[in-house]
Amino acid sequence: MEIKIEAIAIVKNKREGLSDDFWGGILTEVELLPHIPSASLNGIETFSHLEILFQFDKVSDATIVFSGHPRGNKEWPDIGIFAQRKKDRPNRLGLTIVELVERKERSLLVKNLDAINGTPVIDIKPIMKEFLPDSPIKQPGWATELMVDYWKNRQ
Repeated sequence: MEIKIEAIAIVKNKREGLSDDFWGGILTEVELLPHIPSASLNGIETFSHLEILFQFDKVSDATIVFSGHPRGNKEWPDIGIFAQRKKDRPNRLGLTIVELVERKERSLLVKNLDAINGTPVIDIKPIMKEFLPDSPIKQPGWATELMVDYWKNRQ
């Protein structure tokens, strides 16, 4: 089954290369594409956090995987792609919760978006606390280890 999805915005930041860590401190502008009216952002400034859905458009079809060790680390378990957040996914989709810093006319300034400059944005949704888990979040130890440097600032 084919599904057609078009980008609605583009990521603008100083992050050019694909890498796994040190996303902290990066401010990103998410700018609407010309065919999306600025009115689509009306009211968004009343929310503190947003979900940004984007496509890993620089990921080659040849690198898509369905299982493996996270980051190739044999110390961690061999798991399915849907049990990790790796960029080499079948549909190359990324999803991140970001902090909204400022709304401009046709763009949003956000913190903690782990997408590189030029990445196409597929959708933007406000975070509502009622959609967040109402029970404790559980994750394996390897996931905590993997994330140690993820949101740190690059030195």
